[in-house]
Amino acid sequence: MIVKNPDQTRKMLLQAAYLEIQRNGFQAACLASILAHTNLTKGALYHHFPNKLTLGYAVVDDIIREDIIGFWVTPLEDCENPIDCLLNIIYRAGEEYRQEYERCGCPLNNLAQEMSPVDEIFRQKINHIYVLWRQGISQALTKGQTDGSVRPDIQPEAAATFIIAAIEGCVGMAKNAQDINVLYKCGVGLVHYLESLRLVLVKEN
Repeated sequence: MIVKNPDQTRKMLLQAAYLEIQRNGFQAACLASILAHTNLTKGALYHHFPNKLTLGYAVVDDIIREDIIGFWVTPLEDCENPIDCLLNIIYRAGEEYRQEYERCGCPLNNLAQEMSPVDEIFRQKINHIYVLWRQGISQALTKGQTDGSVRPDIQPEAAATFIIAAIEGCVGMAKNAQDINVLYKCGVGLVHYLESLRLVLVKEN
């Protein structure tokens, strides 16, 4: 007897849709291709997602948002030194996502470029993720200022905005060039910027 598992079915559809959107973009994403990768029926798809837009929104909320927050924000919440933590996250991203970044770019930025100008709900959902990302970095930098590891003269919100823009720009250029070395070269500049945010105490003689 086959036991139906609605949660598992929904997860399978979302993961297949995420991969399809990452490869082809949302507007060119094909529902038939998504179903082919899951061996599910159209009825199963439309039971969970009445149309392509609701499926796309769910991909943003349930996969992209959770990936961004889990990878880029959560590790900053309990770190002792935000600069060290940010550097570790960036190095980890370069290792774990280098092939995806080179081939397809950042899924969040891809959808921001494609869908924000044409669909307001997409724009709001994507913007919400960017806001959470900026807040996470800004709060970590603010805590670092209090703890004495981050320079007191920087503006955490401005720095956080610049850091995310640099990350997304680096990934975008690597995607366009189809060359991971572009990502690494750009990353060197970002690492130098992060190092410049450290509070360096000068020892008195």
